[in-house]
Amino acid sequence: RMREMMVGARTASGEDGRQHRFEYFVLIGEMEVAGHLACESYGVKVREAGGETAVLPDLTVSPDRIDGLLALLKRNTVGPAGVRDVVDDWL
Repeated sequence: RMREMMVGARTASGEDGRQHRFEYFVLIGEMEVAGHLACESYGVKVREAGGETAVLPDLTVSPDRIDGLLALLKRNTVGPAGVRDVVDDWL
């Protein structure tokens, strides 16, 4: 079972001149390790108000790493369409 916690929101003007509001969440779940142990895992969710949502669970077991990723996403006002590319570079 995955829990989520909103960590912030940013609004930016798109190329079309419209305002876009992006909401950022940390996802908290459990990841199986070595077949019989479980540890807390973290992922991200980015949602555009009234639009798309991107969900990327189980990216890391480090709270510091997921905090850094979410700070990067918020600082650069990354929307759902760009999250996968940013995460691929971050990994």
